[in-house]
Amino acid sequence: MEKFLIELPQDSQQTMYEVIDYAHDENNRCKFMIFREGKLVAGFEPDSRGFLHVCKNPGNVDEAILDILAEKIESYNFH
Repeated sequence: MEKFLIELPQDSQQTMYEVIDYAHDENNRCKFMIFREGKLVAGFEPDSRGFLHVCKNPGNVDEAILDILAEKIESYNFH
């Protein structure tokens, strides 16, 4: 399990997201879980080509923010 931070501009301020990279397992957990202020807000799962897709969005994060988060996580090349 690895953790890293992604900071994004949002509503005239910077918002910090904590990303946790979980190894694939049988617990139906997304590979990448996204937290904001300690609360789970989203999860991503890579497809067979390594592109991320939303598998959870309990924080109702805006689609544009999810796209930016996915691009930044993909840029780390974790597949």
